[in-house]
Amino acid sequence: MSTSQLLSMLVEHVAIQLGADVVGVTSLGGGDVALSFRLDLEDGRRVFAKTHASPPPHHFSTEAAGLEWIRGVSDLGVPEVLAVSDAPPFLVLEWVEEGNATVAREGMLGRGLASLHRAGAHSFGREDRRSTGSRGLPNEPCATWAEFYATQRLLPLAGLAKDGRALDDRAIRDLECVAGRLDELGGGPEPAARLHGDLWAGNRLRGDDGRHWLIDPAAHGGHREFDLAMMRLFGGFGSECFAAYHEVFPLGEGWRERVPLHQLAPLVVHAIKFGGSYPAAVEDALATFA
Repeated sequence: MSTSQLLSMLVEHVAIQLGADVVGVTSLGGGDVALSFRLDLEDGRRVFAKTHASPPPHHFSTEAAGLEWIRGVSDLGVPEVLAVSDAPPFLVLEWVEEGNATVAREGMLGRGLASLHRAGAHSFGREDRRSTGSRGLPNEPCATWAEFYATQRLLPLAGLAKDGRALDDRAIRDLECVAGRLDELGGGPEPAARLHGDLWAGNRLRGDDGRHWLIDPAAHGGHREFDLAMMRLFGGFGSECFAAYHEVFPLGEGWRERVPLHQLAPLVVHAIKFGGSYPAAVEDALATFA
C-alpha cells in the first residue's frame, strides 16, 4: 500500500473511531518503523496517529497495551490511547504539546521514573507474551531477571547477530558466556520492575504543561537498572534526574559496574541494525566482564 493510500485509510478510520472528520494533516518525522501524523479534527481536537504498510503481528495493539500498562502509575505523562487496530494497522493517541521544560524539572523525571519502576510487574517479561522492539524480541514470563535477560534478550540477540554477521565469532561467544554468568554478574536479587523498555531521549517529551511524557515503549517487567542504563547510553538526561531517582529509590550496591551489562542488549540491537561503531561498542562492554 502506498503512503497516500495508507494516509487515506488512516484518515477514514480516525474519523469513524473518533466521531469527527479530519480537517488537517501534518506529516511528522522520527521513528524507523511507522508513518506518523498530526491530525486536526473538525471539533477542535488534535491527535497523534501512526500507521505502517506491513507491521509485525499485533504491532500497534502491543504498543497500546504497553502504554496503558505504564500510564497512571506515576506522575509522568503517558498519552491516552484513543483508538487502535492491527487490521487495518493504526494507533491514535492523545496529542502532547511540547514546551521548554527547564533543567530544574529533571528531578521530576527521576522521581516519576522511580514510582513507575516501583509499580512492579507480575514477572520478568510480559503476561501476554508479545514481542517488543524492532527485532521482535521475546517476552516469555520468567521467574528471575537472570533467566529473562539470558533467554529473552542476550541469547536471541546473539543468534540474530550471528545470522546477520553483525558481530564476529569471538564477540558472539563472549555474549553467550555473559548470558551464562548473569547470576554472578547481576548483583543482588530485585523484584520485577515496570519498565518503559526503550528509554532513550527521543522517547521522552517535555510537555508545555511542565510534565515529562513517555512515548513508544517496549514495556515489560525487567530489572530497573535497564531503563537507567539505556538513558545513560545515548545521553539527553540531566544529572538531576539520576540524583532524584537515587534519592527516592536507591540502586543496589555495585550498580555502576553493571551499567555496561544492561547496555549490552541495546548495543547489540544497534550493531544488528546499523553496524558502524556499534560492534566495537559491544566488544568494549563485553570486555568489562571478561
